[in-house]
Amino acid sequence: MMLRRNKIWVRGLLIVALIGLLIGMLHRLTIPAASQQPDLFDTVWETVNDNFYDPEFNGIDWAATGEEYRSQVAAASSQQEKATLINEMLGALDTSHTHFYTPDEPAYYQLLGIFYPRVSDFQTRLEERFPEGKLEYADIGIVTREKAGKTFITGIFKGSPADQAGLKVGDQILGVDGEPFHPIQSFLGKAEQPVSLQVQSSLNASSQKEITITPKLYDGITMFLDIMDDSVEVIEKAGKKIGYVHIWSYAGDQYQEKLEQELLYGRLSKADALVLDLRDGWGGAPLTALNLYTARGPSLTSIGRDRARVTHHSQWKKPVVMLVNGGSRSAKEVLAYGFQQYDIGPVVGTTTAGAVTAGRAFIMPDDSLLYVAVADVYVDETVRLEGVGVTPDDVVPFPIEYAQGSDPQKERAIATAITVLNTPVSQR
Repeated sequence: MMLRRNKIWVRGLLIVALIGLLIGMLHRLTIPAASQQPDLFDTVWETVNDNFYDPEFNGIDWAATGEEYRSQVAAASSQQEKATLINEMLGALDTSHTHFYTPDEPAYYQLLGIFYPRVSDFQTRLEERFPEGKLEYADIGIVTREKAGKTFITGIFKGSPADQAGLKVGDQILGVDGEPFHPIQSFLGKAEQPVSLQVQSSLNASSQKEITITPKLYDGITMFLDIMDDSVEVIEKAGKKIGYVHIWSYAGDQYQEKLEQELLYGRLSKADALVLDLRDGWGGAPLTALNLYTARGPSLTSIGRDRARVTHHSQWKKPVVMLVNGGSRSAKEVLAYGFQQYDIGPVVGTTTAGAVTAGRAFIMPDDSLLYVAVADVYVDETVRLEGVGVTPDDVVPFPIEYAQGSDPQKERAIATAITVLNTPVSQR
């Protein structure tokens, strides 16, 4: 195992930092003046036509597909209907990182948060919409999923209004202030104002209840670093201290820097092992993300006047377990691949998204956001994860509906970390 890890240090870890790959392209992105803009549909079609990584468009006739949808989008009676039809068209490409987002969904602000600080044209174009440079939207800190016409909570940000109000993963949202739930409209203009959330926690209708909750403003640029900070904890179990951190977005060096600070000097430095949760959210990762666990280097011991010895390490030399699921995408999947390929630690959860291309964001005439796959991606030169994903070493299903806050994947990851700790080093 050590030989394989040493090879990584010699060869350099071939992790594709998808967001990093794009930064070099971003300075070339230009946006025409509003007066020169064609209509929305034409802009979407032409942007894909000019930038999609495959000139054969994954085997479909892109021109014919455009003609098929042009009249349907023109006849659409609402912006939401237009967006749905455009995404149907994009779906024909059967490729990740290719989607149309509107300001009516949290993902719009979150994805903009990745690109906005790096693209001056974005800042100029969106100055009127975000005059203070904050990509804010009101929310209670949840991730939801529709299933069979019902809305379930699939994720809760640690420290969020939802967390503080006692909402649980698996709760069904019935409505907000007596109206159907909408991730943006339900809380629009209601930041710092209490709202009434109707939820159901089990199949039994008697579990329905009403919860008063106060939404807050989330900034797409800073929110995921704050959420990561709030997620850090040390779990004491079976006489061991298991560190835990959830990285919802890895799209920027700040997340790796935060992780290293916590592991080497901060709250997780005294933990016996680490559970690294990469479930859901956004991808991106620095080129050296896994060097933290694999690279070699000296420790540094300082001795002060009181003769106390303090030793600092530049790597995490203790066991680490990675958590992934179907929402782990992009460079997070490459990290999972690296964990397995180089025997860094066990991977627990469910198969990742299989969404490993490089995407670039484009602002559309109405300030909507078009994400386009502009490059195909291979790991270690020959391995293509797009459409395949990474299957964990330990597959642990997680039925979300009415889960009542249970998290079997996290529990298994903690148990796995304890098992590794109890295994002699020579046998790991």
